[in-house]
Amino acid sequence: MYISGQSLIVILFVGLVAGWLAGKVVRGSGFGIIGDIVIGIAGAFVASFLFPRLGIHLGFGLVSEIIYSAIGAIILLLVVRLVRGGGRL
Repeated sequence: MYISGQSLIVILFVGLVAGWLAGKVVRGSGFGIIGDIVIGIAGAFVASFLFPRLGIHLGFGLVSEIIYSAIGAIILLLVVRLVRGGGRL
């Protein structure tokens, strides 16, 4: 998988927005804004790698990438919260 410099910048920007959105959706995680942004960036990388391989397509453009990344970040936040919080969702 090849990621150009411009694609990397877009993934990072989308990850910032997605992390913020995921932090608003999954409340009480206790990671703060910086932790949610880091999870959002990781979610953006996971979503950009995993969703096309699963055949999940919501559309094209920046808005669909934000949705993909927010879903990936929410999943990551729930998994981290499950592992860190002793099994409570």
